[in-house]
Amino acid sequence: MFTDQPLTGNQLAVFTSAAGLDDDTMQALAREMAFSETVFFWPAAEKGVHARLRIFTPAREIPFAGHPVLGSAFVIGATVQLEVIQVETGNAVVPVRLEREGARVVFGWMNQPVPTVTPFAETGPLLQALGVTGSLLPVELYDNGLTHAQVIVDEPDRLAALDPDLAKLAAVPVDTVSVVAGTGREVQSRVFAPRVGVPEDPATGSAAGPLALHLARHGRIGFGEELKIRQGTAIHRPSRLHARVTGSADAVERVEVGGAAVTVARGELKF
Repeated sequence: MFTDQPLTGNQLAVFTSAAGLDDDTMQALAREMAFSETVFFWPAAEKGVHARLRIFTPAREIPFAGHPVLGSAFVIGATVQLEVIQVETGNAVVPVRLEREGARVVFGWMNQPVPTVTPFAETGPLLQALGVTGSLLPVELYDNGLTHAQVIVDEPDRLAALDPDLAKLAAVPVDTVSVVAGTGREVQSRVFAPRVGVPEDPATGSAAGPLALHLARHGRIGFGEELKIRQGTAIHRPSRLHARVTGSADAVERVEVGGAAVTVARGELKF
């Protein structure tokens, strides 16, 4: 996910027929796959929804994540010639608009839940765990089903040199932490999520929308402008994410995150 080149981006395992699997089995399969997330398709409860998604990290089930939603839409879109795919997550039905070249899906935009924003009381322990002295913008907590914090640093070299204390970071009450360098509409990011069992994530769709909103709220980009995010380079999984937020700081209308995807394997898992 978030790449058009095999063996890059963020790996995703999609089990397209999981109805009947119990929670322990799905969690065991997610540990076996050892990707940031593994997604399981269940029949949707709502009319017009194409699949209900159960999303698991190696550590636990989560209600929402970006690259499983987008990747699931790519999988469904390969079998039905629809422009919009609707998938149900643990906290919202998420529409994904697909772009095609002929019949092939080449890009997708998901309309994410608009996150709530609150002050983050644990900024000190967070910065200490990351090994940085401060953030160029206030550190706030964004919640769209997962919780996210963004720390803005001044130099790409400082970002590349980060070596956080993951045990201390896992004790801070936030699901993902984005450390971001760059100005304007192109930035670099590293995302750490040890609290949900992912030490460093190659591409984090659920955090990309809140990052765009964070930068727009604090005047780094304009509302409606497209943010391009490079992630995963430090762990040899280069990824490219796109995000944009429409509306205003007081009235956010829409949070969209987009990217490409490529299928590298199909098969059966027997157990």
